[in-house]
Amino acid sequence: MGKASIIIYVTVAVLLLLFLSYSPIHHPSHRHRRLKLRSNFTFDPSHHHTRHEPVAFDPLVAELERRREDKQWEKQYFEHSHPEVATHDPAPGEESQPEWEDFIDAEDYLNDEEKFNVTNRLVLLFPKINVDPVDGFVTEHELTKWNLQQAQTEVLHRTQREMELHDKNHDGFVSFSEYDPPSWVHNTDNDSFVYDMGWWREEHFNASDADGDGRLNLTEFNDFLHPADSKNPKLHQWLCKEEVRERDTDRDGKISFKEFFHGIFDLVRNYDEESHNSSHHSDDSMDAPARILFAQLDKDGDGYLSEDELLPIIGKIHPSEHYYAKQQADYIISQADMDKDGRLNLTEMIENPYVFYSAIFSDDEDEDEYDYHDEFR
Repeated sequence: MGKASIIIYVTVAVLLLLFLSYSPIHHPSHRHRRLKLRSNFTFDPSHHHTRHEPVAFDPLVAELERRREDKQWEKQYFEHSHPEVATHDPAPGEESQPEWEDFIDAEDYLNDEEKFNVTNRLVLLFPKINVDPVDGFVTEHELTKWNLQQAQTEVLHRTQREMELHDKNHDGFVSFSEYDPPSWVHNTDNDSFVYDMGWWREEHFNASDADGDGRLNLTEFNDFLHPADSKNPKLHQWLCKEEVRERDTDRDGKISFKEFFHGIFDLVRNYDEESHNSSHHSDDSMDAPARILFAQLDKDGDGYLSEDELLPIIGKIHPSEHYYAKQQADYIISQADMDKDGRLNLTEMIENPYVFYSAIFSDDEDEDEYDYHDEFR
């Protein structure tokens, strides 16, 4: 960034802050909003692979959430690994002493204007987002790239945490013998969703092993845990195979039009529309476009879709983090773009702060209710 750009940013920021110090920026409906941290971690198997995990817009908030989640993860993992200890009340002398950070309530920190001022945060973050090009506006492309960076940081953090757990000999790799499936896998019914998807199977492990050395490094293990974001073609092929296994209700090893229509097609349509709030379509109105797509995919014309024939749409069936990053960027711009020019300037961002922090605010009167779009949390 050139000196001229830095001077412009500093000048604009100072003028805005001076203006805002004499003029309230918050809409009256904002005055009861309170920022709250969340945790997306759960040991509940019913929540695995069922919805996209949200990521905070502000990396400082994300870091606070990671610290809280790490402590929750450590506690729950210990309870699951040592149920004999968790079922007994600890003696007073055995209770762990809180670390010094625990004496500081993170939510009080977030709601202290002197410590965490949302306006100041947006002024600080704006030049970090406005980089391609540096022109004083945040575009959908720049915002998508920013959201994706935050998501990738979050995903990698969780992968590193999981790798520390499974890398028994601490050599920086995870072998299949080291990887223990979750305890709920051992107890599951063979006909259940989690069994059919086979997230822990050896073929999934082998597909993630890009260099074929029989063990997974950090990148490969990240692909193993998040195959939709992998650039490894073997994992894309594995996802296709798993999709056939899940959707193939008559167990003939391929996907008929009926099986395609009542499952896969809705996922593809939702991806193309990039909206989970689209109007309802009847089966009759969707039959023709579904048959067109089916015919395009059915390269050999046998009336069925094989694993290979699903490959062109596997990225729509299993969306990557880029899809969700763009979706969130589109939503933010639609809410904060006051002059409707398709981009955001610093003033628009400052005057619509809770579009960016709506992920973590709630009304004091009802802290269980979230405004805006919960899917962007």
